[in-house]
Amino acid sequence: MTTLAADREIEHLMTLHPKGFDLSLDRITRLLERLGNPQERLPPVIHIAGTNGKGSCAAFSRALLEAAGHLVHVHTSPHLVNWHERYRLAAEGGGKLVDDQVFAEAIARVAKANQGQKITVFEILTAVTFILFSEHPAEAAIIEVGLGGRFDATNVVARPAVSVIMPVSLDHEAYLGDRVEVIAAEKAGIMKRGCPVVIGAQESETALEVLIETAERLDCPTVVYGQDFLAFEENGRMVYQDEDGLMDLPLPRLPGRHQFANAAAAIAAVKAAGFEIGHRAAEQAMAQVAWPARMQKLSQGRLVDLAPKGSEIWLDGGHNPGAGVVIAEALAEQEEKNPRPLILISGMINTKDQSGYFSAFKGLARHVYTVPVSKSDAGVPNDELALRATEAGLSAEPVSSVANALMLLRDSWDGPAPRILIGGSLYFAGAVLDENGTPPT
Repeated sequence: MTTLAADREIEHLMTLHPKGFDLSLDRITRLLERLGNPQERLPPVIHIAGTNGKGSCAAFSRALLEAAGHLVHVHTSPHLVNWHERYRLAAEGGGKLVDDQVFAEAIARVAKANQGQKITVFEILTAVTFILFSEHPAEAAIIEVGLGGRFDATNVVARPAVSVIMPVSLDHEAYLGDRVEVIAAEKAGIMKRGCPVVIGAQESETALEVLIETAERLDCPTVVYGQDFLAFEENGRMVYQDEDGLMDLPLPRLPGRHQFANAAAAIAAVKAAGFEIGHRAAEQAMAQVAWPARMQKLSQGRLVDLAPKGSEIWLDGGHNPGAGVVIAEALAEQEEKNPRPLILISGMINTKDQSGYFSAFKGLARHVYTVPVSKSDAGVPNDELALRATEAGLSAEPVSSVANALMLLRDSWDGPAPRILIGGSLYFAGAVLDENGTPPT
C-alpha cells in the first residue's frame, strides 16, 4: 500500500499546526459544523477511555463484533508505523486499513473546511475519523480516546452506544493532573447522561469511586468489573461471567493475565451497546484477536535475524508504571511455563516515569540495553535512560540501536537462548516494527 498521498497531506498540516494536544472542544466543534456534523451520522459508537488497555479493549471489541458477522469501523491512536493504522474501515470478512487515496482526500477536505483557523493536527485527524466513518457503511464504530476524555477531540459524540473506562492510573500528568482521582474525573468525562457505561478493572479504589459516582450522577446504566462481570482462568481456559451466566472460552491470543480483564470489558461493552454475542463468536474472537506491539511475539524479520539463535522476542509499547507491572506479570507467567533469562531492550520518552516502569522488572530482568527513540523528539538519551534503569535496581548499559543491542547480545551470549522484551514506548515499538519489516496490516 502506497502511503505517499496521505503522508504528504499530514506533513503539510504539521507545518501549519501544532502536533500535540490542546485540550478543548471548541475548535473541533466549529470544524465539524463546517463539515455538516458528520459525528451525528455514525453507526452505534463504542467509546473507550482509560490509561492502559484502551487499545486491547478496542481490539477485542472488534474481534467480537466481526466474529458475530458485523461490519465495524475502528479508530485508534497513536499509530505505530503508518498514519493509516488509525482508521480501519468496515469490510466483509474483516475491516481493512483505510485506502491511501480515500484517506488523503478526506484530510484535504477537512483542512479546507478549517480555513486556516488555529487547530491541532490531532483535531483535524479526529474530524477525518468522523468523515470516514459517516460516509462508509458499518453497523458499529469503535472509537478510542486520544488523551484524557472530557476535552478529547473524540468526545463530541452526543449519544454513544456505550462509554468504556479502562484502568486509570497516572500518565500525561502535564495535561491531566497528578492525582489519580483527577485523572479518573477527566476519563469519566466521556460518559453521557443516560447512556450505558462499562467500567473495566481498576487498580485504584479512588478512581473506581470517582467513575461510579459520575455514572450514577448521570443516570447511566452501569456495569463494573468485579461486581457485575469478571473473567478468570480455570483449567487452561478463560471463563467470562456476568448476570447472563458463564462463557467458557479459550485463553485470549493476546498473552498476559491482564488481557482477561480487557477481554471481559470488551464483551461487557459489546453487550451493553446492544449486540448479541454468541458463544461461538466469543470463542472465535479470543482465538483471532490481534493488537500489534502489545506483547506481540516477533518470529521473523530483519531484527529478529540478529538475535541469538533460538531467542524468544516480545515487543510491547507499554510505557508507564502500570503498563510495566502488567508486562512484567505476563513475562513472569512465561517464565513459569518456560524458564529463560530475560533481557530488556528499552527506549522511552521524557514524559514518562522511566524508573517507575523499570522497577516492575526488578528481580526478573537479567540486563537492560537502553537505546534512543528515533521516532520522537522527546526521546530520553540512552545514557540517561540507563541511569534510570540502574536507579530501579537493574543492570543496564546504553547502546546506539536495537540492532546493535541484538548483535552485542548474540556475540557475547553464552547459555540458554534468552527471552527478549523490546519496549518502553509506542513510538519506539513502531520504529522497531518498521525496521524489522513487519508493520501492522
